[in-house]
Amino acid sequence: MAFTNKHSARLRDEERARLIWLLTTDKAVVSTLLGKLTLAEQYDVGTLSDNIAEVGALVAHLPPPDLADTLEALPSEERHALWRLVEDHERGQVLLEASENVWDDLIDEMSDSAILDALQTLDIDDQIYLVQHLPRDLTGRLLASMPADERARVRQVMDYEKNSVGAIMEFGVILVRPDVTLAAVQRYLRRLGKMPKNTDKLFVTSRDKTLLGELELQTILLNDAHSRVSEVMDHEPTIFLPEDNAEKTARTFERDNLLSAAVVDSTGKIMGRLTIDEIVDVVYEETGNDMRAMGGVSAEEDVYAPVSKAVKTRWAWLAINLCTAFIASRVIDGFEHTISQLVALASLMPIVAGIGGNTGNQTITMIVRALALQNIQPGNFRFLILRELGVALINGLVWGGIMGGVTWWLYGDMALGGVMTLAMVLNLLVAAMMGVIIPMVMTRLGRDPAVGSSVMITAITDTGGFFIFLGLATLFLL
Repeated sequence: MAFTNKHSARLRDEERARLIWLLTTDKAVVSTLLGKLTLAEQYDVGTLSDNIAEVGALVAHLPPPDLADTLEALPSEERHALWRLVEDHERGQVLLEASENVWDDLIDEMSDSAILDALQTLDIDDQIYLVQHLPRDLTGRLLASMPADERARVRQVMDYEKNSVGAIMEFGVILVRPDVTLAAVQRYLRRLGKMPKNTDKLFVTSRDKTLLGELELQTILLNDAHSRVSEVMDHEPTIFLPEDNAEKTARTFERDNLLSAAVVDSTGKIMGRLTIDEIVDVVYEETGNDMRAMGGVSAEEDVYAPVSKAVKTRWAWLAINLCTAFIASRVIDGFEHTISQLVALASLMPIVAGIGGNTGNQTITMIVRALALQNIQPGNFRFLILRELGVALINGLVWGGIMGGVTWWLYGDMALGGVMTLAMVLNLLVAAMMGVIIPMVMTRLGRDPAVGSSVMITAITDTGGFFIFLGLATLFLL
């Protein structure tokens, strides 16, 4: 008999894909779930009841992370239809796994009591994460329902910046004293009966909760049970302050291969911990935000957001792009006489501008990534400029030479081929230089180097490419 694991990743992917297909292709199912079909109309649909039953079975079988992924892959109407099938006791976990855009969309149609009921099923750390996205009046109601100590924790977290360690830290930690034996630690863990998720170590503290070190679980298991904690613990653990930047902390996790780490206050007292769960969320969010930002798209935009919302989040950079395109058109207009004398220039201009834009985007992508990884320091600037100029020069000579030869062959004009080659070389040099300068300047000004960088580099290479090519043509061909 073949072994089939109902929780296998492949089966979950297939069920999630089937659920998305049913909801996006059978509008009658969605309409019925949303209460938009009359009973008489439902009987006219042959397989409607079977499809609804299958959708319900899939929703009941899939775990919360898969349901969250499914919600993110659905347009708003289908998303709300699926949400109505999610059990009340699972809603909190599904919201926890979903993105902020999905969370915002779903709570729009939920009553205040339904939102609070969903959050009540979560532990304090998860409630703290979600409470930061609640309307102010709901935040007050949720805080009022909490015990005093938990309420103080939530208020403490809400005081930190969104992208700080304090805003994402967990309070669930296991503390032990340095003077007890490993056998005593094992008995203590058995009495607890469970450990917080992603626990790979315990934290060793004094009686006033000052962090002294950390004790890995494998150390507890592999050492003599009579050894004292102070003898086998790590006396120099990696620690973070609540004010630390979450993105920089993620790089430390990657570099040191951490699964969890302590968060301490300015006096060294332990406040909580960070785990790989929060770090993965930070990396995933920052990666998505950077990809959007480079194209001039708002980080808040949902791929299934209403048209009106999408328009509002994109109009600013489109306005900037329109202005830069107008400037480029004025450059072309300034060489109207040249173009009228050599009509071939009109068909060759986009090639010069296009390859310059591609080169600039390649350079700017490398620099933005290096800045994010903190691989660039002030002393590297001259090297980076020279390196990118060298790459651009070689590419310009090679591909410019090829395109120059093609131009000569097509139009029978060696001078035009030479102008094409020189224009491509010069525009690639400009693109490479600006690809380094733009993100570096934005970083120096305290701005995100990814924001709109693709839009800016394209504008510069278009305008510069047209000016260089037409200027050289005017100088050497007329």
